[in-house]
Amino acid sequence: MQSKATTVDQYLKELPEDRKAAMTELRKVVSKNLPKGFKEGMGYGMMGYDVPHSKYPDGYHCDPTQPLPFMGIASQKNFIAVYHMGIYADTKLLKWFTDEYAKQVKGKLDMGKSCIRFKKPDQIPFKLIGELASKMTPDDWIKLYEKNLKR
Repeated sequence: MQSKATTVDQYLKELPEDRKAAMTELRKVVSKNLPKGFKEGMGYGMMGYDVPHSKYPDGYHCDPTQPLPFMGIASQKNFIAVYHMGIYADTKLLKWFTDEYAKQVKGKLDMGKSCIRFKKPDQIPFKLIGELASKMTPDDWIKLYEKNLKR
């Protein structure tokens, strides 16, 4: 379910009532914990946090007119999703996250390559998502992105 909203505030206003509180809290916890240098905006129909062209002029290799994506938060049809490109590209970070999730959250982790899915908004581990957001600076992400891109 991609939104056509052009701003994060518009995106949040358009959400179903049962998703607004969780999505607003995710935005708050990510914004509070994300290292300086990432920029919030809309991309790919969801709220996102990117490395802006002013920091990384090459942009995203799939579409260089777009900034380099790092994290996204989306209200999908059947779940709320947190997309984190760092856990896709860094096996140590992925291991840290899966280990911490198992320690902190009851129930099985529902995860794809970079997508963490939450079917029940009241079971989102906000503190853990904030910790995850804090683990990689824009410079770290650029270095890792270029390393993986040039393989």
